[in-house]
Amino acid sequence: MYRTKNLGELRIENVGEVVELAGWVQTVRNLGGMIFIDLRDEDGITQVVVNDTKLQEKAKSLNTESCIHIKGKVVERASKNPKMPTGDIEVIADEIEVLGKCKPELPFEINSEIDAREDLRLEYRFLDLRNEKLHNNILLRSKILKYIRDKMEELGFPEIQTPILANSSPEGARDYLVPSRLNPGEFYALPQAPQQFKQLLMVSGFNKYFQIAPCFRDEDPRADRAPGEFYQLDFEMAFATQEDVFKVIEEVVPATFANFTNWQVDRGPFIRIPYKDAMEKYGIDKPDLRNPLIIQDATKLFENTEFNAFKDKAIKLIVVPNGAEQGRKFFDRMTEFATSEEVGAKGLAWTKITLEKQVEGGIAKFITDEIKEQLINEYGAEENSSLFFIADELKAAQKIAGLVRIELGKRLDLLEKNVYRFCFIVDFPMYELTDEGTIDFGHNPFSMPQGGMEALETKDPLDIVAYQFDLVCNGYEMASGAVRNQNPEIMVKAFEIAGYKEEDIKIKFGALYNAFQYGTPPHAGAAPGIDRMVMLIADSQNIREVIAFPKNKRARDLLMRAPSKVSEEQLKDVHIKLLK
Repeated sequence: MYRTKNLGELRIENVGEVVELAGWVQTVRNLGGMIFIDLRDEDGITQVVVNDTKLQEKAKSLNTESCIHIKGKVVERASKNPKMPTGDIEVIADEIEVLGKCKPELPFEINSEIDAREDLRLEYRFLDLRNEKLHNNILLRSKILKYIRDKMEELGFPEIQTPILANSSPEGARDYLVPSRLNPGEFYALPQAPQQFKQLLMVSGFNKYFQIAPCFRDEDPRADRAPGEFYQLDFEMAFATQEDVFKVIEEVVPATFANFTNWQVDRGPFIRIPYKDAMEKYGIDKPDLRNPLIIQDATKLFENTEFNAFKDKAIKLIVVPNGAEQGRKFFDRMTEFATSEEVGAKGLAWTKITLEKQVEGGIAKFITDEIKEQLINEYGAEENSSLFFIADELKAAQKIAGLVRIELGKRLDLLEKNVYRFCFIVDFPMYELTDEGTIDFGHNPFSMPQGGMEALETKDPLDIVAYQFDLVCNGYEMASGAVRNQNPEIMVKAFEIAGYKEEDIKIKFGALYNAFQYGTPPHAGAAPGIDRMVMLIADSQNIREVIAFPKNKRARDLLMRAPSKVSEEQLKDVHIKLLK
């Protein structure tokens, strides 16, 4: 037995006990007559005192992060440390055994306030995971997963696994392809989501289903999106409406947040915001409701303006209460932000309304008395406020205004603190225009159009909305879901509008197409993202901080050195020849 106690559980009542402890050397302090070792394991830190002369020689040779075993007696500390749970006691070492020696020089300091380069941390992830905060994130993730599983089982959802080796299908991202050795020239695809399988389970007569599902998409990484693979709480229900799915999400997601945080958590029913309204008011389909700023449309206000930059443009306005207090530098920096390559504005017009209701600065000369009165009476431009105007083609103006709103919220510290604000974005467009000007699915191709076949046959495709929705929390997309299209005729028509023939559907989605001929129940479901949920609960800005072994920003696993080249023999096995 290497330990009779964990290091974090020793207390004053253990004084007099002989214990065996094991862990990692956090620090070694040589005070001449005695040596102190801070010994760390997953549960905490205990101070070990080495008085014995022979043992002191061994203690002096210990490198930090070496793994050791000690045996000794628990005594009360003369100088207590109230900051440590074990600060009332220490252990007098009688034996020290080195279980695993550590190199004298570490690639970076564990638990240091100085941040090491992320790629270095990922290369030595086994050391990085010893960092208390990161280590606790992974343990938190484990607890969250258990809580979610228990919650879903309480709601009567059985857990069913679906295949990892599946077929390639167009679902919005690039597939990861896996060559088949037994079937030359053919490939599996790793599932972008269990979409088809969970729908097939509903056709198979299951009332409900859930799993903590791995999903694989060849997408570019972001701070809030892990490259390659991610996990989601995937669930589906037969004979269900959109409202039924909302109830499950409103039961599970906020309860999970509330169980693991002391922040304020919105409870259901959540606010429902139609997609069009979200784009108008927030300029984005994942609005952060902690930010009080709202985008308003000021196009009609400037119908007869002499300001050329506003002519024949959609004009969006953001009014910032008390914003007039900011100096010229602030407005110049906001303009720099708006015109940066990332945002893409041609300019950012601004002005102020003073405490005396005078218009000053920026485009003040183009604000007539009539416009000023309307700004005050209809747009809420109160005394001491600043106003920001974005003029462009409608979609561009919405997008730029959305980014400016977010940036203003950050720079002016307007966001509510210590709260989780949830909302549903509903009524997503079924279709959108591609950059090439063709019609394509705007969201999930398996969703039911509102209005069914009649809408597909009579409406402009860009006016059709679907029973599709997203759950949003604090500016992050937390889940996507939909009422599924289970009618084969509607399915064929929906895909036809997006440029697919019935033969394409039979090839790409053959299992679903075939299954839908055999009495398919209405069904609906959603998939909250596990990684993002843990990231928000852990109050982290980086999704890689809540994944044990993540890829880096270039989708490389620096620890396992993947992706990597393979031998010619391995390529021959799967019938692949690389082009030179």
